[in-house]
Amino acid sequence: MKQFDVIVIGAGPGGYVAAIRCAQLGLKTAVIDQWVNKSGKASPGGTCLNVGCIPSKALLSSSQKYHELASGLTPHGITIGKASINIKTMLKRKDDIVNTLTGGVSALFIKHKIEFFHGTGRLIDHQKVDVIRSDNTTPETTLKAHHIIIATGSKPRDVAFAPVDHELIVDSTGALEFKEAPKKLVIIGGGVIGLELGSVWQRLGSKVTVLIRRDQFFPNVEPQIAAEALRYFSAQGLNIELGAQPLSSKVAKTTVTISYSQAGETKEIKANKVLVTTGRIPNTSGLNAEEVGLALDERGFINIDDHGQSNLANIYAIGDVVRGPMLAHKASEEGVAVAERIVGQAGHVNYNTIPWVIYTHPEIAWVGKTSQQLTELGIPFKSGSFPFKANGRAYAAGDTEGMVKLLAHAETDELLGAHIIGANASEMIAEAVIAMEFQASAEDLARTIHAHPTLSEVFHEAALAVDKRTIHM
Repeated sequence: MKQFDVIVIGAGPGGYVAAIRCAQLGLKTAVIDQWVNKSGKASPGGTCLNVGCIPSKALLSSSQKYHELASGLTPHGITIGKASINIKTMLKRKDDIVNTLTGGVSALFIKHKIEFFHGTGRLIDHQKVDVIRSDNTTPETTLKAHHIIIATGSKPRDVAFAPVDHELIVDSTGALEFKEAPKKLVIIGGGVIGLELGSVWQRLGSKVTVLIRRDQFFPNVEPQIAAEALRYFSAQGLNIELGAQPLSSKVAKTTVTISYSQAGETKEIKANKVLVTTGRIPNTSGLNAEEVGLALDERGFINIDDHGQSNLANIYAIGDVVRGPMLAHKASEEGVAVAERIVGQAGHVNYNTIPWVIYTHPEIAWVGKTSQQLTELGIPFKSGSFPFKANGRAYAAGDTEGMVKLLAHAETDELLGAHIIGANASEMIAEAVIAMEFQASAEDLARTIHAHPTLSEVFHEAALAVDKRTIHM
């Protein structure tokens, strides 16, 4: 039986980062991960690197470049013949990126002397883990450690009305592997994953319909930003149906018919492919949780305290398998915090400053509270906004859609929320995150010099707008 200081179960953004930080702190560390790539080999990095964050962004980038080449460069004086795209080549590029980055995680394990075990981790007690080997031929291995970190992530939620068959009805993984753009693509669920992948295939020629059960588009997003987003996405050609409750699916040879109710009426829509993106659930299967007494909540999440500790001594849990947003960067920070707590340091995660990003075009990013949330909490606030269409750099780039909106406390002026829709919103939001970490005021941002000409000047002007003294509007 091999002895370690820490065993990490799962090598996604939470698990592999936790393992590296443990090793940096002098702990003898082992990682168990079951992911298998297309070649049948171990592929650390979890959902994010293998079939989530990274491959989807690769396809978003490729499809956006194609879209610009096909229809968006004439104002720049650039004209070409009819643009075409080789989807096989696009998918190979995506796979190459994934293989490079997952290989990089393996290299980091070697660098930090982290021992990697390919298989499924099954808890025996609060200090022992069996490794069920993925190849089904290698004998099981039992590992022992003073501490165990569970980082097994999440998986797509199955729905009875549209069971995934990996052919005509797919989950997000399947939508990354279409060999050609489906003539008609129906997406069930209007969350981040559905809109991002819908954008990819719409740009490549698919007629995309998004069925959203809610009557409100992106209810967790600042209402003004959500309204802008709905307008932009609809103008791009995404057919977004709100208040559409899926009822059933009927699979034929090459098509799927989805039945749904909307405004009291039953409707049908036919598609060549259906993408189900109705959320994700914690991946606790195989952990042996019930047998060892690991406490889960009613939704299957592992119960933890404010320090990531489960109900079992020295067993911690991080990332998608615990409460909070299912975001890679949240999982990574929790991994660092738990590693530091194990050695007696004061690891910390500020859940109030976790940024969110939707990588559509324009991008959407936010941090902190929305105006609706502040109103419900009874917190007095003031706001300021500024559009990209009044920004010189945005005009020079030919990308003027969107705005920045900032929310500050009405009495103290402390920044409480920042909301962006526009080009490079995913990068710009970092300014707000840093400002909120240091409890900056809107006036602090208004007094900070921003380079000209840059898109970040929109952020500066929004801060000025909180005090109703914008310069360029």
